[in-house]
Amino acid sequence: MTKYQCTVCGYVYDPAVGDPDGGIAPGTAFEDLPDDWVCPECGVGKDMFEPLDE
Repeated sequence: MTKYQCTVCGYVYDPAVGDPDGGIAPGTAFEDLPDDWVCPECGVGKDMFEPLDE
């Protein structure tokens, strides 16, 4: 699964880890995050994230 990086603060969403503090289980793809999910570091929406090329 692809990791996504916040273009504002640099936070990387890793689907293998999820967002435990935000109630997102490990294994949740970025595309499957709720529309109202926000960056846990700076609070911007999913539209401010870009896929990471690895």
